[in-house]
Amino acid sequence: MKNSQHLKAYVQMHPDNKMAWYLLGKEYYKNGQHGKANYCFNQAGGVYEAFEHSKVPAEMLREYEEGLLNTARQRHDSKLRRNRVMLALVLLLLLFIPSAVAPEGSTGEPGEPAAANAASGLEDPDVPASTPESAPASEEVKSSQPAAMGFTATGEDAASMGRTLAKTVQSGQDTSRTAILTMKRSGQWLLWKKNLPLAATIEKDKEGKVVYQSYDPAACACTPPEAGGLKKQAGSWQRSQEELAVLSSAIRSYKNSKGALPEALQELTKSFPENILGGTTPLMKKNFAALRAAAAPQPPEATAKPAGPEASAIPAAGQGSGNGAGASGGGKSADQPFFTSPLRIIVDKQKHRLAVISGNIILRNYEVGLGGGRTPEGEFEISDKVVNPNGRDNGEFGSRGMQLSDTNYAIHGTNEPDSIGKDESKGCIRMKREDVEELFAMAPMGTKVEITEGVLPDEPLLPEERFPSSAPENQTNPHKVYHWLD
Repeated sequence: MKNSQHLKAYVQMHPDNKMAWYLLGKEYYKNGQHGKANYCFNQAGGVYEAFEHSKVPAEMLREYEEGLLNTARQRHDSKLRRNRVMLALVLLLLLFIPSAVAPEGSTGEPGEPAAANAASGLEDPDVPASTPESAPASEEVKSSQPAAMGFTATGEDAASMGRTLAKTVQSGQDTSRTAILTMKRSGQWLLWKKNLPLAATIEKDKEGKVVYQSYDPAACACTPPEAGGLKKQAGSWQRSQEELAVLSSAIRSYKNSKGALPEALQELTKSFPENILGGTTPLMKKNFAALRAAAAPQPPEATAKPAGPEASAIPAAGQGSGNGAGASGGGKSADQPFFTSPLRIIVDKQKHRLAVISGNIILRNYEVGLGGGRTPEGEFEISDKVVNPNGRDNGEFGSRGMQLSDTNYAIHGTNEPDSIGKDESKGCIRMKREDVEELFAMAPMGTKVEITEGVLPDEPLLPEERFPSSAPENQTNPHKVYHWLD
């Protein structure tokens, strides 16, 4: 079966190698998996016919197969070596942090196997899984969760988890406890889905030692503490981070447009055409001053390189999130959201998708209607945001419109919902009503828009609970009739 696995890996990397398909089919047939064998023989095409009806020496086939297997094994071994190097680097980082020590009962290598396997479920016989003893068994950990809890999110692979673990321990943040959530990867993207899985927590005990707790039973070979309260807090944290990302992006857009920071939140939601934001929330009001201060130029000696969104540790709920989840009251507002890169929009003409992204994280991935070759490719920005472009919410352009760089193209709603996913517009980007209203609320004026092909995943990414999308009536434009190329 190992030969089958290596050959399968090889054909995945080299799908045009018909001989490899043929040899994989032979392996499946030998193992009694005739259905898979027939599929491989079909992929092999003429090679199957040639070798099945010829008298090619068996030794020749074996030599060729061995060559392919050696190549596949080398790739596999190289991948394992990279994982081990990454884990070793994480271990060295943790060893040189004075307060970071191995939990009681662990193997004496603080954080290495538990940190990696909790995130990725890595099945490496040379990298031992953490033992039940590595999970702290004290009543303090298994009791009800304390109020002060920080959150961060990262990729579910070992490398991302390791970097996040090390940076979290090194961060020196005020909170003594941090929960790590994981995002699935799709190609180059990380997916910001609802209810991200809880991978682990890191906390300092009474003696100041760092204790790591995995919440993946398969990875830690343990029974993790009850996590219901943490998961509820994590959901609130995710929602709050979306609102903070929108507000932070709006403050940057205002500064780029006006050359100065807004003095008050109300400056972002003026009447059309000064409506940078579609609307605000209580969380935005609470955090405006802190995010404005974070956007102000910093003296060189006070400027620190921010952690990327894959590995930034966030202040605790009640100390920064502003959502009140698990907060014990009061606390300072957040000075920087989890999403440190401004929100951007990518439109994929090939996939008929429109995504809201920050860095390499996709927050939303909508299905859209386009115009095929009539939809232009390139870089744009939202230059005009209007409610009810046709003077009513069920007109040709729906209930929201966002013009692209003062052109005749726009992202807007439609009164032809059946055209979504098709190339039936004259060049504009059509969206479903609930989608365009959410995008209008999330994408500030000045948001960068890239129209391209073949870069987004097919999987839609839409939450059950949408971003608050109500907009004041003063964001209509009764003095203009729009003639976008719909």
